[in-house]
Parts: sequence; C-alpha cells; structure tokens
Amino acid sequence: MALTQVSSNKCAGGLQKVYEHESTELMCKMKFAIFLPSKAETNKLPVLYWLSGLTCTEQNFITKAGSQLSAEEHGIIIVAPDTSPRGCNIEGEDESWDFGTGAGFYVDATQDPWKTNYRMYSYITNELPKLINANFSANPDKMSISGHSMGGHGALICAMKNPGKYKSVSAFAPICNPMQCPWGQKAFAGYLGSDRSTWEAYDATVLAGSYTGPQLDILIDQGRDDQFLSASQLLPDNLISVCSEKNIAVVFRLQPGYDHSYFFIYSFFNDHMKHHAKYLNI
Repeated sequence: MALTQVSSNKCAGGLQKVYEHESTELMCKMKFAIFLPSKAETNKLPVLYWLSGLTCTEQNFITKAGSQLSAEEHGIIIVAPDTSPRGCNIEGEDESWDFGTGAGFYVDATQDPWKTNYRMYSYITNELPKLINANFSANPDKMSISGHSMGGHGALICAMKNPGKYKSVSAFAPICNPMQCPWGQKAFAGYLGSDRSTWEAYDATVLAGSYTGPQLDILIDQGRDDQFLSASQLLPDNLISVCSEKNIAVVFRLQPGYDHSYFFIYSFFNDHMKHHAKYLNI
C-alpha cells in the first residue's frame, strides 16, 4: 500500500510525520500521524496506537498532548490515526458533530449507508498495523493502545476483543458503557441497527464481563470536573464495577479540577507512557 508523506517535522530528537494512503477497509483516503523516535533509525521499536475522540483528526493529539518528549525518552513509536472516514459523500455524514464525520466510534458498521466506509474497528486492528509494520521500524510483536473519550472507548474494546494483541491499554475519560449513554446509543443505532444485542460487541463494560484472556492492566484517568462525566456520557463506575467482579486490574484515577480537554491529557500523558513502557520495553 503506497504512502504519501504529508508533513515531517523534527521534534524532541525524533520526527513527527503525517502520511496519507488509500484505505482498503474504509474505501477512502486516510491520514495518520506517526512519531518516530531517534532510535528508530537503527532499531525496531514498540508501537503505541492512540485513538482520538469525537470531532478530532490526526492533528489534535500531535499538536496538543505533548507526547513526543516521553515517546523519545522511552523509545516508543506513536501512531495517531484519524477518527473516521472523510469525504465519502454519504448523505448526512456532516450533519452532526457526534455521528458521521469525525465520529466513527471504532466500530464496523453493518447498516446502510455506513457499512461500506465506516469500518474503523477493522482499520485500527488490522489494516493500519500491517501498514505500519511494513513501512516503518516497528516491532510487530510489541503493540499497545490508548485513547481519549470516544478513542478511550476504542482502545478498551480493541484490547478486550483481541486478548494478547496489545501488551497494555490505557484511556483518558473513556466512554465506558456506550450502550447506556446518549452518545453511544446514537452511534450504535446508526451504525449497527436497532438490535441492541449487536451493540454488546463494542461496549467495554459488557466485554469486561465476558473477558477470559491474559490479565489486563488498565490505567484510566478521569477529570473530576469533566462536563461529560456529570452528563452521564462516560459512566466509568459501570466498567470499574464489572472489572472488580472479574478481577481485571484497573487503576482508576479521578483527577480534581481537570476537565475533558487536551490540557488534561497533556498533564498526565507521561504517566501513561510509563505505564505502557513497563510492558513494551521488556
């Protein structure tokens, strides 16, 4: 699969790049950002996949999270894809900020007119890693995953649906129980249809209840002053309760004064890199 370089910037000793390619899963052009630490010039390095939230592109994370310094320090490649297909000319794709463009929700859609293009789950777990492993100095046996909000939901379900594929998982303010919140109900109904039993395959709280794979060590940071926490969109208590019943290890940190923004992510991203480095640098 041919890659076209969109940009390249020296950063923190490494290179922050953006590429574009034709996606076979999504049937459109997709962009992803990749930070290559200086060690990538001579070594195959582990990869952290970062999944962004509603309305984001590949740009939000690389310009706001301050991730490059810790990625360089730990020698970890970070890949940050776009959040959804774009420009597919689907009727209604740009009508709302929480569905369609910028809101792929990391599912494989089964409903018309979305099912041809909106296959972000398969893109993230299959096509994108193959692309990265084939074109960059990535160690294919050392992958981890993280994300924010809708992307935190994506990171959790990717880890739970693929036991052992990812060495570690973390999330900032994830949508933990989308079947029970307005954002998730809108997205799942549109992409997956009215049969709620099909939604369970993409709900971290439900997946945790039936998880039987290798031990997960999950790190979640949540801002206490997050407006979407108080609006019952994120529902972390539901996930924590199920993980406790199933003896799935979760470190949940409620951070006083922090909201849902990238200021919050910037403040604690280094902790998440240390969490992933424990598993990726073994």
